[in-house]
Amino acid sequence: MPTDLPESDGTLEWNSTTLVLVRSHGGGKWGLGYTYADSATAALIHDKLSHVVKGQDAMAPALNWNAMVSITRNLGRPGIVSMAVSAVDIAVWDLKARLLNLPLVTLLGAVRKSVPIYGSGGFTSYSDEQLKDQFSGWVHAGIKRVKMKIGRNAPDDVRRVEVAREAIGPDVELFVDANGAYSRKQALDQAEMFADKNVSWFEEPVSSDDLEGLRLTRDRGPAGMDIAAGEYGYDADYFRRMLAAGAVDVLQADATRCGGITGFLQASALCEAHHIPLSAHTAPCVHTHLGCAVSPLRHLEYFHDHVRIEEMFFDGVRSPVNGELSPDLSQPGMGIEFKRADAQRFAA
Repeated sequence: MPTDLPESDGTLEWNSTTLVLVRSHGGGKWGLGYTYADSATAALIHDKLSHVVKGQDAMAPALNWNAMVSITRNLGRPGIVSMAVSAVDIAVWDLKARLLNLPLVTLLGAVRKSVPIYGSGGFTSYSDEQLKDQFSGWVHAGIKRVKMKIGRNAPDDVRRVEVAREAIGPDVELFVDANGAYSRKQALDQAEMFADKNVSWFEEPVSSDDLEGLRLTRDRGPAGMDIAAGEYGYDADYFRRMLAAGAVDVLQADATRCGGITGFLQASALCEAHHIPLSAHTAPCVHTHLGCAVSPLRHLEYFHDHVRIEEMFFDGVRSPVNGELSPDLSQPGMGIEFKRADAQRFAA
């Protein structure tokens, strides 16, 4: 699907987003799963994973998950393989909940009624006016925290952070995300300047593969500024290494990348063991239920692209109330239905 405007962050530019959709069926019910990934992910699901789960027990998501991980051993777990497993795993969990006529959060076991969100966008390709309009719109809608992209131009990043702070006022939390664009010392220098504008979250100040650099930024950065990373985690070992290195104040995980609902629950367990909070990365229709079912969760990223796409293609999408999302407890599964006719013209 084309983006509504050109978008970029500290390291990439894009003008479209691909959604890979999975439908699972059994017992007269349908389940829905998806990931945001390249179309090659769909080929892998069709050619490999669909044959593994066909005929298996829909009430046993972990059994199906183990089978998918096993069959893809020689393909390499990170990247497309994990995103393919994620989409199928979500579809299997959604089917199980529908077969039991339960909301997904009820099946998983709720620990809270709603999930705080932060508005996420503020792309480096945006003009000052576009940045102001997006952020002020979220604030007027009751969202209490917002995140912007940085990393294209360090001096201009500081200026843009000032623009954002003016747009949202002094009481809204301001997050920044460099997508790994800075060097270690540059990140520390930028963090000090961002602190003057009360930035409380610095995401991927350096590459998420640079665990020493993340730890350095965490240890030497300003007090009151959380260092976050983990959105590119594809398995529990990735999260374990990041947490063991003391690299982050908050771990991020994405169920559409890290092995689905099964993989996200593993990330949550690791966070509990390390006494580190968890933040869900994008895909709000999936993470609203998950976020209400895992104790370490701090908040959910309400990402502009995914919000727009999910509202286009799914019935039952929830809107935030007072800066929080809550699952629809009157509907089974994730509570969403695919609008096939609306999506058909984008189908690949």
